[in-house]
Amino acid sequence: QLQIVESGGTLVQPGGSLRLSCAASGLTLDNFAIGWFRQAPGKEREGVSSISRGGRTTAYADSVKGRFTISVDNAKNTAYLQMNSLKPEDTAVYYCAARFWGLGSLSTTDYGAWGQGTQVTVSS
Repeated sequence: QLQIVESGGTLVQPGGSLRLSCAASGLTLDNFAIGWFRQAPGKEREGVSSISRGGRTTAYADSVKGRFTISVDNAKNTAYLQMNSLKPEDTAVYYCAARFWGLGSLSTTDYGAWGQGTQVTVSS
């Protein structure tokens, strides 16, 4: 049974760092493109970062470029989102998604497998 589980979300102060994890079962992440998305209260879900199958290419939303880094550990079948220099506007529920096609994408409609999300709150 396919399952994606995010973890690592918590309350953090502005300027702080967090690493989110995306653990997969029932699928081998190396065969999928992975995307991280977020949804703040009252807003639409938006793409944050993606990584292609095999990890050759990555993409980032302009709002997180230079602060966030996406990666995949194939041995652990887990994807990560390293978030540095966090800002209050990064507060949201963060979701991990998998896409069988090789290219990454920041569009929610391109992904068919989703986790339940993990809450990140950036506040002093």
